Amino acid sequence: MVRNRLNGWSLAAAVFLFVLPAIFAQTTNSSKAVAAPDLTGVWMIDHFQPALFPKGTTPPLTPWGEAQFKKADTLVNDPNLACIPHGIPRLMFVPLPMEILQVPDKGLIYQEAGNQLRQIHMNRGHKQDLDPTYNGDSVGKWDGETLVVDTIGFNDVTWVDHVGLPHGEALHVVERIHRADHNTLVDDFTIEDPKAYTKPWTASQTYHLKPGWEIAEYVCDNNKYVYHEK
Repeated sequence: MVRNRLNGWSLAAAVFLFVLPAIFAQTTNSSKAVAAPDLTGVWMIDHFQPALFPKGTTPPLTPWGEAQFKKADTLVNDPNLACIPHGIPRLMFVPLPMEILQVPDKGLIYQEAGNQLRQIHMNRGHKQDLDPTYNGDSVGKWDGETLVVDTIGFNDVTWVDHVGLPHGEALHVVERIHRADHNTLVDDFTIEDPKAYTKPWTASQTYHLKPGWEIAEYVCDNNKYVYHEK
């Protein structure tokens, strides 16, 4: 009887020693999966590109999109003249610094432009029946070292870029944000909107880390809808 128990204990010990490395590997892999890459810091765009299409190229505009684009005038009807939020992706191309903060279940992008706070929800998908907003509803997930941000739920007020590319409420923007190296951040955009464009198209922006910089107060004083006493 004692001999049988010893044999049983020996077999159990052998099984435990065999399984332990697998358990440890699973725990280690799980820990690695939970630890998100660090994108925090204050970042500044590499260079300002007001138009997301280079000169000599044509955006894949639908007839509606082309008509809207022809009417665009940065001195007359640029939505930003009314000091409203820039919208996405335009906000990510503003030539002012931004600060990325990572907190549980969210990524936060604090833009000096308008002191806007963009929330990227990491713990949920898009909500149903979204009310259209200027910057939309952003949800994110990690693909290795890359933060993939999916944004929908826009109104049709803003421009896609700084020269007047239009969009409708069906605008869908996907960003792939990653650190090319410690001091360089890259955001690759895919823009899709069947009302304004005949096919999806892409753009990219590079940012540089600015240690010691802080986001300053930003005041938009060009709001024609606000009365200023003289």
